[in-house]
Amino acid sequence: MRFALLGSGSAGNGLVAQAGNTKVLLDCGFSLRETTFRLARLNLEPHHLAGILLTHEHEDHARGAFRLAADFRLPLFLTHGTFMMLGDTPTDIDIRIINSHDAFAIDDMEIHPYPVPHDAREPVQYVLSDGMRRLGVLTDTGTSTPHIESMLSGCHALVLECNHDLDLLMNNRRYPHSLKQRISGAYGHLDNATAAELLAKLDTRSLQHIIAAHLSKKNNRPELARAALRSALDCEEKWIKIASQTEGVDWLDIN
Repeated sequence: MRFALLGSGSAGNGLVAQAGNTKVLLDCGFSLRETTFRLARLNLEPHHLAGILLTHEHEDHARGAFRLAADFRLPLFLTHGTFMMLGDTPTDIDIRIINSHDAFAIDDMEIHPYPVPHDAREPVQYVLSDGMRRLGVLTDTGTSTPHIESMLSGCHALVLECNHDLDLLMNNRRYPHSLKQRISGAYGHLDNATAAELLAKLDTRSLQHIIAAHLSKKNNRPELARAALRSALDCEEKWIKIASQTEGVDWLDIN
């Protein structure tokens, strides 16, 4: 099994995972042209994908989903709430409505969605598996829950939101109070310290890769995210990878 990130941040998100011969795209927050370009950096083309998974309707996660699904005849998997919030759907798209608690398969890939608290209609995140190894993904949640921790415990790789440093956010004079409260609230985004607290609660004995994702350009710094996660894992900081907005993360194998 392996995975890579096309990019991560408020300007667009996308992750590709492969199990056996099956490749799926988790979120499509870039235009069709940009998505195709970023896939090509990974030696992929859109028609190599077996489907698109969406976490929620926000533009930085769903911007290019309809166009990519329509142009390359890819099934699009999403919750009913996300589907309703995306508005009019082109008639030529293969829409697959999922339950936020029910696992399903796309060829060789096992998909385990789980609900998260975020300011969207029916948001989910995912654990992806080949039956032996598990990749856990958690971004766009304001807080952790026992169910989230149960889903992510024991994963072989984790993509974990470290959206902001709370002090940097609160001292950002360009952000109004209401925006600061939304970002830091229970339905907003994980800050570095909260992400580290969540990580410390997980069984990480099988963990091979940890990726800090969805970092705010204005309210966080890579070294702060790394230091926070290092405190939970007691590892070298260089072992913790940062998913950038422009470069993402290249292919990583899960053995």
